[in-house]
Amino acid sequence: MKESKFTARKVATLGMLAAISTVLVLFVHFPIFPTATFLEYDPADIPILIGTFLFGPWSGLLLTFVVCLIQGFTVSFAMGGMSGILMHLVATGAMVLVAGSIYQHGKSLKRAIVALIAGALTMTVVMIPCNLIITPAFTGAPVNAVADMLLPIIVPFNLIKAGANAAVTFLVYKKLAGVIPEADAIKYMKQAAEKTFAKKGQAIVEMNWKAIDAGFDAYHKVEVPAD
Repeated sequence: MKESKFTARKVATLGMLAAISTVLVLFVHFPIFPTATFLEYDPADIPILIGTFLFGPWSGLLLTFVVCLIQGFTVSFAMGGMSGILMHLVATGAMVLVAGSIYQHGKSLKRAIVALIAGALTMTVVMIPCNLIITPAFTGAPVNAVADMLLPIIVPFNLIKAGANAAVTFLVYKKLAGVIPEADAIKYMKQAAEKTFAKKGQAIVEMNWKAIDAGFDAYHKVEVPAD
């Protein structure tokens, strides 16, 4: 199944999702493991996965590339620099290619679940060699030290991060896929964020709500010619 051409509406939607993704990582990022504070969860992949389900894996990969550059040289540069950009591109790129490829060949509830699970597992597996190669190359950390962190920290971290983002994507995508009022879209995203992060505390939930509001505030309608 071929992806649709880059219409004005498609470009505008991808631009909105890129803006929301960037704002999300600006407001919501926190470590999952106290012993590895440099590994932070952020919900930036949720808009990317939604864009992938809407427009296909190659559009999702393009959105990933754009978001990685914007985030890498603005809100995330101090945390990861070039290595962070590369790691994000590989991790999210692998996830959207697998999830998007599965989902586009028969869009259904069951296939969406399978696609997101497969994408999350792919991201987790891909990040094993990625950490063994990229982390030592950019940080100077010994390969053995990174290898010792794989099973207790790195693999669980990627499973949790990818799984949480996949869960939120699943909760909101079906309602966001159609043409719905912006107020409803915000409500659905906030409800999904609350369900996913309630156990982390109200402060984390409200951080997500704030990021969602800021993302929509940063998006402005632009009049474009008809396709």
